Amino acid sequence: MRQNEKRRRINRSNRSRLRTAIKKLRAAIAAGDQKAAQQLLPQTISIIDKSVQKGVLHRNAAARYKSRLTVRLNQLAQA
Repeated sequence: MRQNEKRRRINRSNRSRLRTAIKKLRAAIAAGDQKAAQQLLPQTISIIDKSVQKGVLHRNAAARYKSRLTVRLNQLAQA
């Protein structure tokens, strides 16, 4: 039970960090802040990749997140 509780806290922390990073990037894109979004994208992708390594996120889901966030940033740059 102690081990389960410890893993639950670790997983929850990692999941929270992932979701927060994605929300920050989406907010920057929605606000049209291209400079901030370009700075956040590599950090967010790094967190997504780490989440896959830690088992928080499936690798295909991670690829989907990275692809969609990159596409949205590129659309912002073109507009």
